[in-house]
Amino acid sequence: MQRKAYVPGVAALLAAVLAGCTGSSDSGGQSDNSNPGSTGTATQAAQPGKYATLPEPCGAVDGATLDELLPGIEEMTDEERREKAYAGEATLTYDTDRKVGCRWKVESALATDHLLVDFERVVSYDNAVSDDAKAQELFATLQDAAKLPEPTVTATESATPSSDPSGKPSSSPSSGSPTGSPSAAPSDLQPRLLEDLGDEAFLDDELNSSGSTAQQRTVTVAFRTSNVIVTIEYAEQPMTVGAVPDSKEMQDRARELASELASSLNG
Repeated sequence: MQRKAYVPGVAALLAAVLAGCTGSSDSGGQSDNSNPGSTGTATQAAQPGKYATLPEPCGAVDGATLDELLPGIEEMTDEERREKAYAGEATLTYDTDRKVGCRWKVESALATDHLLVDFERVVSYDNAVSDDAKAQELFATLQDAAKLPEPTVTATESATPSSDPSGKPSSSPSSGSPTGSPSAAPSDLQPRLLEDLGDEAFLDDELNSSGSTAQQRTVTVAFRTSNVIVTIEYAEQPMTVGAVPDSKEMQDRARELASELASSLNG
């Protein structure tokens, strides 16, 4: 029986095709685990923020601090009312991992005091933007909304008697004094940026009229630490006609609370 002739050219062609399909690093071909168009490096996602949870807001302020901020608590003789005042009231929220808050309102013989503490955990849904960067962007928006005045030239300059510490006209010439007597607010009580509190912070101070007799002062301290923004609003409205809440006293109390909250977050 006659055998078919062997054709060397066909064998060579087959070998070349097989070599082209398998490829190798030596021949410059693609390896099995490479992707067409890939540069060989993956895009690194932005780092997540430091905080993945938030504290329980109504338990974030201790009793001693509430005694100082809300003097009317100590005047309460009804134990049930006092306990309720210490407990505060949680603000409405739809996601306790993202935003929580608590408010207190206590009346005393001298004034009605309000306190609000708000925590917000910022999360970036953009892989190219970190949680911290997103929180910094949001904090800048809050700071812009506060409309802080330009820093004063010296620490000895004072606001005019007819203005409150924010530099905005007051409806009463008696601004910045607990007794209601005319007094100028020193420049170090002006709304301003704060140092040594979180990554960044600011303080706002506004004196508003409610009706024609009472004036309410609201001191706001806001600060950011990593991807969490904390806002404190502390307001007081005196019972006595013509009395004006003391700016320095309220600012000192609000700043002390802010420092305590910052420490507890970092602890």
